[in-house]
Amino acid sequence: MTDRPSDEVDGASAIGRASAALASGTIVSRILGFVNAAVLAAAIGYIGGAADAFTLATQIPNSIYALIAGGLLSAVLVPQIVRAGIQADGGAAFINKLVTLGTVVFVIVAAAATLAAPWLVSLYAQSGTKGFGPDELALATAFAYWCLPQVLFYALYSLLGQVLNARRVFGPFTWAPALNNVIAITGVSIFIALFGAFPANQDASVWTPTMIAVLAGTATLGIAAQAFILLFFWRRAGLTYRPDFRWRGVGLGSTGRAAAWVFGMILITQLAAIVETRVATGASGDASIGALKYAWLIFMLPHSIVTVSIATAYFTRMSTHARGGDLASIREDVASSLKSILLIMVFSAVGLIVLAYPFSAVFGGGFAEISALGNVLIAYLVGLIPFTVLFVLQRVFYALDDTRTAFFLQLFQSAVFMAGILGVAMLPSAWVAVGVAGMMSISGTLGTIAAAIVLRRRLGGIGARSILGSTAWYLAAALVAGALGALAVWGLGGFVEGGFAVATRIGGGVTLAVVGTGMALIYLGLLAVTRNPQLAALAAPVLSRIRRRR
Repeated sequence: MTDRPSDEVDGASAIGRASAALASGTIVSRILGFVNAAVLAAAIGYIGGAADAFTLATQIPNSIYALIAGGLLSAVLVPQIVRAGIQADGGAAFINKLVTLGTVVFVIVAAAATLAAPWLVSLYAQSGTKGFGPDELALATAFAYWCLPQVLFYALYSLLGQVLNARRVFGPFTWAPALNNVIAITGVSIFIALFGAFPANQDASVWTPTMIAVLAGTATLGIAAQAFILLFFWRRAGLTYRPDFRWRGVGLGSTGRAAAWVFGMILITQLAAIVETRVATGASGDASIGALKYAWLIFMLPHSIVTVSIATAYFTRMSTHARGGDLASIREDVASSLKSILLIMVFSAVGLIVLAYPFSAVFGGGFAEISALGNVLIAYLVGLIPFTVLFVLQRVFYALDDTRTAFFLQLFQSAVFMAGILGVAMLPSAWVAVGVAGMMSISGTLGTIAAAIVLRRRLGGIGARSILGSTAWYLAAALVAGALGALAVWGLGGFVEGGFAVATRIGGGVTLAVVGTGMALIYLGLLAVTRNPQLAALAAPVLSRIRRRR
């Protein structure tokens, strides 16, 4: 097969325009998400009883949603909706029946989960002399009653959003979380105005029902708004929703068969998550699930903006190619998507490791808390590149409607993780969260290698040599930029107590902006000087728009 560089650039540019539309909403939402996290840290901190209790209560609905609907919706529905699009009505009947069925199921699950709040908190939290005390358990349970209805709203958001994505209306799904974050920020701000800020609210025993209702109630309200606003964009997708309880005859059976393997995969993931949470809550008082949450938030920043945006656009295209049996085009999509995504993600991994302590300082706390959070973040970031690759490879299996293989790959990864996490439980409590994040990186790396080997055999190749060559190119440039950035952070006192980069939130923010921008310019400059083709492809839409304006 001959190389077609110009066609590759044109195709990448088209995907780049679609991905840019997705990323724009995600960037705004993530910025607001970080504002929300910073305000929440100011209210209740990220290490301590109240922070761990609230984190646990908000984590449980996420876990239940992921188990019942999350992966099923993203992995199964887009290919099924694309296939239903060839029907005479463009798939409208299938979509109406699917949304009706989903809503009924989600309401039942959310109601049952809310009633089971005390049992769920006990399942996820380790209690006793090592773990949550009675006050933390009681507070987490009270939070959970307010937060568990989020299961319904998370599921509706994902269901409605995936329908829009399958119809190539990408923007609303990425912009809706901005509304959620605005409401959440408002709620936490009201909480601080009424009840004060951290550390006054750190102790779980001081919390009243009104405090709980304000903080957890506004969090749930924001997620509900995030879901229902998507209904206003259905007409843009050529849809009008009408409840339809006749669930036979439009292919829902095939959806269920495909979903069964994904459900098994997510069940395994959530069992691992329960083990992880119980191990982490055993370190409550040191860096625990609150620190893991904040580190994961930073870790997911480049992933959600770059990987999800580009992969979502490619996923719809790969599903179309899979429907036509065009494996050659799928191979090209895999290589093209990974080379585009890794251009940003390799730098993100290196740059965020360099800036881990200043980034942690943005959320406040003393140097002990900042360094604890920074260490957890670094342990996560070691696995960012494999995490990115695995995300894309999993979507290829979903596009091929091969959820069975994805199940066994997840089984392998989760087995490695759970075996390692049992050893992490033996660490000193101050290092448990770091160990959890490190095992996530190790198991993710091994899972990525296994997925790449299996997919290469399935497709007859995935362009591994080209992908690895591009990754090495990116890594060489990123390491140069990272080394210079580390020197700058060291000069600003980013690794010692009382240093400008970690002493205050402002110092951390300034260091992030200055050093981060400097590293990015060095990295992009090195790629431009060495004439990296992926950089040219991603820059093409921007340069084209500039030329048109001239």
